[in-house]
Amino acid sequence: MEDLLQDFLIEAGDLLSGVDNKLVDLERFPDDLNLLNEIFRGFHTIKGGAGFLNATELVTLCHLTENLFDKLRNGELAVTSEMMDVILEATGSVREMFSQLEHGTQPHPADPALIERLKVAIAGQPVPVAVKAKAPEAPVKAETPGGAHEPDWNLLYSAVTNAPAVREVKPEPAKADIEVIGPAPVEDPEEIIKHAIGRRSSDRPGASAPGGRREGERQRDNSIRVDTARLDQVLNLSGEIGLTKNRLNALRSDILSGRNDTETLHALDLAVGQLDLLVSDLQNAVMKTRMQPIGRLFQKYPRIARDLARNLGKDVELVLAGEETEIDKTMIEDLSDPIIHLIRNAVDHGVEDAAERRANGKPEKSVVRLEARQEGDHIVILVADDGRGMNAERLRAKALQKGLITDEEANTMDERQSYNLIFLPGFSMASQVSDVSGRGVGMDVVRTNIQKLNGSIDIRSQQGKGTTFIISLPLTLAILPVLLVRLGEQPFAVPLSMVREILPIDAKEVQEVGGRATMVVRGEVLPVLPLAGLLGWEQERTPEYGVLMQTAELSFILAIDSFAGREDAVIKSLDDFRPKGVAGVTTLSNGQIVLILDMKEVLGAAGDQRGVARSSLVKKNVPALVG
Repeated sequence: MEDLLQDFLIEAGDLLSGVDNKLVDLERFPDDLNLLNEIFRGFHTIKGGAGFLNATELVTLCHLTENLFDKLRNGELAVTSEMMDVILEATGSVREMFSQLEHGTQPHPADPALIERLKVAIAGQPVPVAVKAKAPEAPVKAETPGGAHEPDWNLLYSAVTNAPAVREVKPEPAKADIEVIGPAPVEDPEEIIKHAIGRRSSDRPGASAPGGRREGERQRDNSIRVDTARLDQVLNLSGEIGLTKNRLNALRSDILSGRNDTETLHALDLAVGQLDLLVSDLQNAVMKTRMQPIGRLFQKYPRIARDLARNLGKDVELVLAGEETEIDKTMIEDLSDPIIHLIRNAVDHGVEDAAERRANGKPEKSVVRLEARQEGDHIVILVADDGRGMNAERLRAKALQKGLITDEEANTMDERQSYNLIFLPGFSMASQVSDVSGRGVGMDVVRTNIQKLNGSIDIRSQQGKGTTFIISLPLTLAILPVLLVRLGEQPFAVPLSMVREILPIDAKEVQEVGGRATMVVRGEVLPVLPLAGLLGWEQERTPEYGVLMQTAELSFILAIDSFAGREDAVIKSLDDFRPKGVAGVTTLSNGQIVLILDMKEVLGAAGDQRGVARSSLVKKNVPALVG
């Protein structure tokens, strides 16, 4: 029963997310019989699993909703906006009941008003409009160093969908007409649920809340679905590595016995090369077992965007693209809240209401696009809207008014830097506090959470056309291809994905442009940034090599003393102490520990991403100064 409960929560949660998406589609295509049948089957399946767990109130709610869809698919009723509201309210209540099961309590009865509205809809009578509960005054989950708070989106989502709060209720025998899918349990269901959740979490330190969870902590889904073909590949590679190990052991014995002829040494080279290839293939195969389609994350957002837009009186369609793009499973849950913040920002701040769009010659329905794609060894996620865009001058003025920047900083900011002001803790353009915005929280948390994943976020905006947020993330957090560079004898690792080529640096080719050292590479004028200067080290000698690197915002030449080749670094994070500009550490084949540089942070910490003033590359015996 314990395993069944966990399986039910995972499977039913995915199924309900799919139902939510189909409901959003059904609102646009109310006569689609396939959608009606799929939604009906979704509620029917959830009801059956809930009945086996004796979750009486969940069975009752799903049974009523199922009856409504039975009449819709048989043509006895027609989909209306009011009916869609009550159906979506029912799915919100179902999701709340899942949360109660996860926290070790049987679901409490659904809101009586919701049950009554469902019965009215089933009877074919006009559905009364629901009176929505007021949103929590300050749904807060975590405090950031800047004093800002991250809203608890579970609470906020409940407020938008009018889902009731959690409370414990003792279970009663199921009374609804359900389809039995197995023998009835003989144990107390609530005790089974509490024991299951408690045993799963009891070994975690500091557990105190129901289910062994810290108070207010959300349970992470640590399970993963893996295609059996990928597991077969891992098994086959493991077997081949075992055979190669046996071959190496045999060759070792031959060499120790004095057999070191050319044939034996050649066989040793072949075996080592084969082992290297197999280990590399095994690493890739194991990494792929951690990869999951990002569509599993995306599928919950259309419902959230729809409810929020309806709450704000706007007509917004969320378009998804690239759902098949795969991303490391460990990153999916950490991306959930940042993307919710960005979608909320697009719906609340980005897009205009219908009247303003008509006045500007735009379609009344606005479009928010959520897209994912793979670029090299990075995943790029876009959240774009076709709204009013961002006004750099207004952003600077608002930041000045709030005391977040000085007059001098405001006068030197370009458009991109002005857009990034929205990431400052406490910054908000809202004129008044509402249920979903105006408290100056959220966007700073977005950037913080993305940076924790070794990613970056950038903004592109055009007034009257819209705004696009661009999130760039590593394909996996486990292994990172790096280029090893040296300052003197000290090696550093830089991400290989940023490296375009390696160039020799001839001091005669370095020109000073606007007080900054530059080189011309195939007609492109590029700033030359000595790594020593970026790290604040003393420049002991003129760098001999340059690494042509490229980020989303900048191409530049990183001046170094020498380089030591390429490696696939197994990243070890620095949880307790992480210096700015250091993404992690790795260990080389000789046992030496090397810092992996986060070049975007290194450039930011140096104070300038455009060049180096009066570098020692141009004028000898003058230290390299950044900015």
